[in-house]
Amino acid sequence: MTSSPPNLTDEDAQLVATLLSIAKSTRAFLALLLAQIDLHPGQDQLLARLTPGESVSVSALAEQLAVRPSTVSKMLDRLIEKDLVLRESNSRDARRTMVMLTAAGEAAKQRVRALWLRLDTELGNSLEDKERAAMLASLQQVDQLLSARLRRLR
Repeated sequence: MTSSPPNLTDEDAQLVATLLSIAKSTRAFLALLLAQIDLHPGQDQLLARLTPGESVSVSALAEQLAVRPSTVSKMLDRLIEKDLVLRESNSRDARRTMVMLTAAGEAAKQRVRALWLRLDTELGNSLEDKERAAMLASLQQVDQLLSARLRRLR
Protein backbone atom coordinates (compact mmCIF):
# COMPACT_ATOMS: atom_id res chain seq x y z
CA MET A 1 0.00 0.00 0.00
CA THR A 2 1.50 3.31 -1.08
CA SER A 3 0.55 6.58 0.39
CA SER A 4 -0.16 9.54 -1.81
CA PRO A 5 1.99 12.63 -1.44
CA PRO A 6 0.61 15.31 0.83
CA ASN A 7 -1.23 18.18 -0.79
CA LEU A 8 1.37 20.90 -1.01
CA THR A 9 0.50 24.53 -1.21
CA ASP A 10 2.56 27.36 -2.66
CA GLU A 11 3.54 28.28 0.91
CA ASP A 12 5.02 24.81 1.46
CA ALA A 13 7.49 25.35 -1.39
CA GLN A 14 8.64 28.82 -0.34
CA LEU A 15 12.04 27.68 0.90
CA VAL A 16 12.93 26.03 -2.40
CA ALA A 17 11.51 28.91 -4.45
CA THR A 18 13.43 31.44 -2.37
CA LEU A 19 16.69 29.48 -2.56
CA LEU A 20 16.31 29.13 -6.33
CA SER A 21 15.62 32.85 -6.69
CA ILE A 22 18.64 33.74 -4.53
CA ALA A 23 20.87 31.37 -6.48
CA LYS A 24 19.71 32.79 -9.81
CA SER A 25 20.12 36.42 -8.73
CA THR A 26 23.48 35.79 -7.09
CA ARG A 27 24.77 33.99 -10.17
CA ALA A 28 23.54 36.79 -12.48
CA PHE A 29 25.08 39.50 -10.30
CA LEU A 30 28.32 37.55 -9.99
CA ALA A 31 28.42 37.04 -13.77
CA LEU A 32 28.27 40.81 -14.27
CA LEU A 33 31.10 41.36 -11.79
CA LEU A 34 33.20 38.55 -13.27
CA ALA A 35 32.80 40.02 -16.75
CA GLN A 36 34.56 43.13 -15.43
CA ILE A 37 37.68 41.01 -14.83
CA ASP A 38 37.24 38.95 -18.03
CA LEU A 39 36.05 35.75 -16.38
CA HIS A 40 32.91 33.64 -16.67
CA PRO A 41 30.89 31.98 -13.89
CA GLY A 42 32.58 28.81 -12.76
CA GLN A 43 36.05 30.01 -13.69
CA ASP A 44 36.18 31.92 -10.41
CA GLN A 45 35.37 28.74 -8.49
CA LEU A 46 38.10 26.83 -10.32
CA LEU A 47 40.73 29.52 -9.69
CA ALA A 48 39.73 29.71 -6.03
CA ARG A 49 40.48 26.00 -5.58
CA LEU A 50 44.03 26.26 -6.90
CA THR A 51 46.90 26.95 -4.53
CA PRO A 52 49.92 28.86 -5.84
CA GLY A 53 52.91 26.58 -6.31
CA GLU A 54 50.85 23.37 -6.08
CA SER A 55 49.42 21.24 -8.86
CA VAL A 56 46.11 19.41 -8.67
CA SER A 57 44.60 16.77 -10.92
CA VAL A 58 41.72 17.52 -13.26
CA SER A 59 39.70 14.75 -11.62
CA ALA A 60 40.26 16.24 -8.14
CA LEU A 61 39.14 19.65 -9.41
CA ALA A 62 36.05 18.09 -10.98
CA GLU A 63 35.19 16.44 -7.68
CA GLN A 64 35.70 19.66 -5.72
CA LEU A 65 33.54 21.61 -8.17
CA ALA A 66 30.93 18.82 -8.40
CA VAL A 67 31.15 18.73 -12.21
CA ARG A 68 32.42 16.24 -14.77
CA PRO A 69 36.11 16.20 -15.72
CA SER A 70 35.11 17.16 -19.29
CA THR A 71 33.54 20.36 -17.91
CA VAL A 72 36.75 21.17 -16.05
CA SER A 73 38.74 20.52 -19.24
CA LYS A 74 36.64 23.05 -21.17
CA MET A 75 37.08 25.62 -18.42
CA LEU A 76 40.81 24.95 -18.39
CA ASP A 77 41.06 25.46 -22.16
CA ARG A 78 39.68 28.97 -21.73
CA LEU A 79 41.87 29.74 -18.71
CA ILE A 80 44.97 28.45 -20.53
CA GLU A 81 44.20 30.82 -23.43
CA LYS A 82 44.32 33.66 -20.90
CA ASP A 83 47.59 32.31 -19.42
CA LEU A 84 45.96 31.87 -16.00
CA VAL A 85 46.70 28.15 -15.58
CA LEU A 86 49.07 25.49 -16.92
CA ARG A 87 48.09 21.93 -17.74
CA GLU A 88 50.73 19.20 -17.69
CA SER A 89 51.03 15.44 -17.39
CA ASN A 90 51.73 13.96 -13.99
CA SER A 91 55.42 13.07 -13.74
CA ARG A 92 54.60 9.69 -12.14
CA ASP A 93 51.44 8.85 -14.13
CA ALA A 94 51.24 10.29 -17.65
CA ARG A 95 47.52 9.41 -17.80
CA ARG A 96 46.77 12.00 -15.09
CA THR A 97 46.56 15.63 -16.10
CA MET A 98 47.67 18.19 -13.55
CA VAL A 99 46.78 21.88 -13.30
CA MET A 100 48.75 24.75 -11.78
CA LEU A 101 48.22 28.50 -11.43
CA THR A 102 50.48 30.83 -13.37
CA ALA A 103 51.58 34.20 -11.96
CA ALA A 104 48.75 35.80 -13.94
CA GLY A 105 46.41 33.18 -12.49
CA GLU A 106 47.47 34.07 -8.95
CA ALA A 107 46.66 37.71 -9.69
CA ALA A 108 43.29 36.71 -11.18
CA LYS A 109 42.56 34.61 -8.09
CA GLN A 110 43.19 37.67 -5.91
CA ARG A 111 40.82 39.73 -8.09
CA VAL A 112 38.19 36.99 -7.69
CA ARG A 113 38.60 37.00 -3.91
CA ALA A 114 38.25 40.81 -3.85
CA LEU A 115 35.16 40.58 -6.03
CA TRP A 116 33.60 37.92 -3.77
CA LEU A 117 34.38 40.07 -0.72
CA ARG A 118 32.77 43.08 -2.40
CA LEU A 119 29.61 41.09 -3.16
CA ASP A 120 29.58 39.59 0.34
CA THR A 121 29.96 43.04 1.88
CA GLU A 122 27.18 44.53 -0.26
CA LEU A 123 24.83 41.72 0.70
CA GLY A 124 25.83 41.63 4.34
CA ASN A 125 25.66 45.38 4.95
CA SER A 126 21.87 45.25 4.83
CA LEU A 127 21.79 42.97 7.89
CA GLU A 128 22.63 43.36 11.55
CA ASP A 129 25.58 41.23 12.69
CA LYS A 130 23.30 38.81 14.59
CA GLU A 131 20.96 38.47 11.59
CA ARG A 132 23.88 37.89 9.26
CA ALA A 133 25.38 35.22 11.51
CA ALA A 134 22.02 33.45 11.90
CA MET A 135 21.33 33.55 8.17
CA LEU A 136 24.80 32.27 7.35
CA ALA A 137 24.44 29.40 9.82
CA SER A 138 21.06 28.46 8.34
CA LEU A 139 22.33 28.60 4.78
CA GLN A 140 25.37 26.49 5.68
CA GLN A 141 23.06 23.92 7.27
CA VAL A 142 20.95 23.78 4.09
CA ASP A 143 24.13 23.49 2.00
CA GLN A 144 25.41 20.58 4.11
CA LEU A 145 22.05 18.81 3.90
CA LEU A 146 21.83 19.19 0.13
CA SER A 147 25.48 18.17 -0.37
CA ALA A 148 25.00 15.02 1.71
CA ARG A 149 21.88 14.04 -0.21
CA LEU A 150 23.57 14.69 -3.54
CA ARG A 151 26.53 12.49 -2.59
CA ARG A 152 24.13 9.62 -1.87
CA LEU A 153 22.37 10.07 -5.21
CA ARG A 154 25.50 10.23 -7.36
